[in-house]
Amino acid sequence: MYKKQLKLQKLLCLFAICSSVLVFLYALGIMTDLYDTLYSTMRNPSDLTQTDVPGSIVYYNMQSFNGVFLRYSIVLILLACLLYITNTHVRRKYYVGNYVSIGLFAAANIYVAVWAHQYIEAYKVRFLRVDFAALKEHAEMWKTAYTESTFWFDIHYFIFAVAIVVSAGLVASAVWKAKLMKEESALLGRGKGAAA
Repeated sequence: MYKKQLKLQKLLCLFAICSSVLVFLYALGIMTDLYDTLYSTMRNPSDLTQTDVPGSIVYYNMQSFNGVFLRYSIVLILLACLLYITNTHVRRKYYVGNYVSIGLFAAANIYVAVWAHQYIEAYKVRFLRVDFAALKEHAEMWKTAYTESTFWFDIHYFIFAVAIVVSAGLVASAVWKAKLMKEESALLGRGKGAAA
């Protein structure tokens, strides 16, 4: 059983890095469509009331959220690296550091998912209040990008689902590992040795 568990924990640690990088790439990409379509509508960035498209201020409103989100995504990558620093990916027996690194990674993923979801949904509502008729007219006049798509807002469900599933997998793997370690200790205590 240990071999199966070791393979699983190695895969989960790799998936932890991948899911954290995915969140980071999402944090970089979420503003892409907004920049392409709304940035040029602001005639005077120092006075955000001067716009060709009512509602386009949502692009500027999202800047502070996006900055914090980007920093959080970097923290997730560092916590995923902590799994490797504590040898969670290869260790046959876990120590306190392994459980702490798994707990921190899982808790951080859940926190970031819940925190970001609230903001992303709120900004999606504001984006949908943009005057799209005026935006289309502006895009045709100035040859800029135009979209009404909420793809970058909606994809967060998938991104955070992946992160949470990986976190849950790491926690489940740690519980399985603890159970195997307890069974092995009991067998050794009875003098029978552990089953391979």
